[in-house]
Amino acid sequence: MGGDRAPEEIVAGAIEAASDDVEPVLFGRRELLEPLAPDLEIVNAEDAVAMDEKPADAAREKRGSSMFAACRAVGEGTDGAVVSAGNTGAMLAAGLLEIRRLPDVHRPAIAVPLPAIGGTSILIDSGANADARPEHLLQFAHMGAVFAHEILEIREPTVALLSIGEEPEKGNRLVRETRPLLEESGLRFVGNVESRDLLNHAADVVVCDGFSGNMALKLMEGTIKTLLDELRKEIVSTPRGKLGGLLIRPAARRLRHRLDPDTYGGAYLLGLRGLAVIAHGSSSRTAIANAIRLGAQGARAQVVERVSARLAERVGAVPG
Repeated sequence: MGGDRAPEEIVAGAIEAASDDVEPVLFGRRELLEPLAPDLEIVNAEDAVAMDEKPADAAREKRGSSMFAACRAVGEGTDGAVVSAGNTGAMLAAGLLEIRRLPDVHRPAIAVPLPAIGGTSILIDSGANADARPEHLLQFAHMGAVFAHEILEIREPTVALLSIGEEPEKGNRLVRETRPLLEESGLRFVGNVESRDLLNHAADVVVCDGFSGNMALKLMEGTIKTLLDELRKEIVSTPRGKLGGLLIRPAARRLRHRLDPDTYGGAYLLGLRGLAVIAHGSSSRTAIANAIRLGAQGARAQVVERVSARLAERVGAVPG
């Protein structure tokens, strides 16, 4: 029931993702969902969290909503992962209340894979925590490094700090106070990086607060979409362009597939006791299907268990 195109696109994505290995379960108003997906399991929830609803209000008044019910199913072990394109702040609140944090984690963070040249980069946090302290960013770095090692199989992941310049003295107070912590963390810290280098594989893990990360992520996605759309328009605008377009079509399709946010579909919310995947509010059915597959893949790979075990070895709890 969450997302700009709910419920039709969400349900269509669930149908597309269904297979012998993936069994989507829909949470929401049965009378709306059943006609769209008569063959999928539906858990009735009459209430829903609005996209513009305050997370605190949702946590107080919407515990019976589809979002909270879906998170509860994961928290209780009934389902393997929860996927939502709904209100991100409310999803974070639902995850904290119904799934709960891992013992050594104070704040969960969204880890978004970036299709960088030369290999995938993880941008963490990409929107869960608009405000954060240096010790929180240190813990995000540890979670990102564990995720890169355990799931992406990067032996010694590099870690960088997102800033407005590479020099140690550049950045706001949060960045300047975080850098010494990362230098002393035992992580393979490579210094500050600028947002212009994110798609050039600035590091295996790039750490920032959720406000900066979400701004950078959406700027990249918007720029990529605009450039690809404009390139397509230019190609079809002249006969010579159309001829050239036929020649570069395979390469262009591969590039679009690699850079298209729908290819990933969603991102893991790391730091919870169960698996949660955050999808874009504007997600298409393709993005939702891929987000569901990402959730299933993470459940099979035991992402939560592996991150929890390694994180407990690396870093303790951060003061509240």
